[in-house]
Formats: sequence, structure tokens, C-alpha cells
Amino acid sequence: MYWFVLKAMMSSIIGSSFYQWWQGTRMGIWFQKHVDAFMQHIATKYDIDVAKKDAKFQKQFPLIAERLKLLENDSHPPVAPKGATELIDRINAISARLDEVEKSKCGCTKKSSKKKK
Repeated sequence: MYWFVLKAMMSSIIGSSFYQWWQGTRMGIWFQKHVDAFMQHIATKYDIDVAKKDAKFQKQFPLIAERLKLLENDSHPPVAPKGATELIDRINAISARLDEVEKSKCGCTKKSSKKKK
């Protein structure tokens, strides 16, 4: 019985080492692309939810899951109470200041750029 356990362990180590080398080859990349496409087809056909994997991950690694939630909240802050109007006002103010700086540097105005008839 120990022989079978040892054989299984050695096979997995050798198989893993081989795959690490093989996945960088042209044939390995091609094969992995087709395996991924097939797995996506199966997931779509049989309606396999990724949410099940996510729930399992959260159960196994609660601290990491909590950190990920905090990072997601920090990277995507909620929209301001008035919506995006505050941001639009700030963008317009910055644009107006930029126009003033450009006018002062080149010494031209918008009225002078128009042709007189």
C-alpha cells in the first residue's frame, strides 16, 4: 500500500514539474488556450457558478476575503450624494483655469482667433 502512495506522490511531482516547463512552450500555450475555451463552454452549458468558488474561498480564508473587500471599497469609492455633478464642476473649473493659463502664455484671446468679415 505504501508503494501506491509513494508512486502517486512521485507522479504528481513529476507531472507538476513537466507542466511548469511545458506551459511556456508553443504547444503548451495552444493546449492551455483550448482547455480554457472548453472549460468556459462547459461552465456556460451547465450553468456552473463561480459564486460557489467565491463562497468556498471566503469560508476558507476569511481574513484575506475581508482584506479584498476593503481594497475593492477603497478602489471604487461611492458616488457623491449629488451624483457626479461635483466632479463635473471641478473639471469645468480646472478647464477654465487651464484656458486662462494658455491665454496668458500665448497672449491671444478667443475673440482674436475668429476671422472678421
